[in-house]
Parts: sequence; C-alpha cells; structure tokens
Amino acid sequence: MLVLVLVALAVAAAVVIERRRRPDAPTNVGHTLPGQLDRRDFARPDAPWLVAVFTSATCSSCPGVWDKAQLLASDDVAVHEAEVGAARDLHDRYRITAVPAVVIADATGAVRATFLGPVTATDLWATVAELREPGSLPSGACDHGVADTQPARGHAPGEPQP
Repeated sequence: MLVLVLVALAVAAAVVIERRRRPDAPTNVGHTLPGQLDRRDFARPDAPWLVAVFTSATCSSCPGVWDKAQLLASDDVAVHEAEVGAARDLHDRYRITAVPAVVIADATGAVRATFLGPVTATDLWATVAELREPGSLPSGACDHGVADTQPARGHAPGEPQP
C-alpha cells in the first residue's frame, strides 16, 4: 500500500513539474485587415476610391482618425465610418479586431492601403494622393500606408487603451 501511495505522489509531482515547464500557449497579438471590400457595403459605391474608417465608441484615438479621414471626401473619394456599435455586421464580415482601422480601396474594392492605429494626417493624405496619382509625391515623401501599412497600435473594440 505504501508503494502505491509513493507512486501516486511521484506521478502527481511529475505532472505538476511538467505543467510548469511547458511554455504558455501562443497568443495572437497581430491583427489583420481585409484585402478586398464589397463596395456596396459602404457609402457611394460608385466613387473611384473609398476610405473606410472602422471605429469604436470606446476608442479614444478613433475620433481623431475619423476627423482626418473626413477631410478626404470629394467627388472621387467616398469616406465611410463603421462604428462597431452601429455597424457590427461590417466589423464581423471584414474581421476587424482592432480600431481605429483605415482601409483604402479602389473602385473594384481591392484594398490598396491600410492603417491600424492612429495615423497622421500627413500619412493618410499622402497615401491617398499617391494611390490616386502614382508619382505625385517626391520620392520618400510617403513612408507609410501604400500597400500594407499595419502598425500594431490599434486596440480591440471595448478593450481599454494603454
């Protein structure tokens, strides 16, 4: 009987030690943004360009990003805000997991540039200008945004900001 108790204690100790040695399960700290949008989901689907801004009412940097994006609105550029409380379906459909997120798409809905987290007005404006008219900016004038800029500074909707 004593041998069985000792074996059981040894097995229990081995299990505890093994659990402590195992690394924690990996967590997904990255966020992705869509590569294609259905332009019918957003304002003015006939406009040549779309700037979609995904926001949350709990995000303190979202209003600033939205204010900057609104200034881009023109005959050629539709600007659309998708606040998670009012447009949960769009956040779910495009798997938006962090805000503020800016997605710039062409007439076909192909995403040409993205920003995740706060973006400067200069980067946002320069990106849209360069996409609309390639070569319009001096070399190196736009270091962010064209193609796949996704700085990891956004936060999940409802998540407290740092």
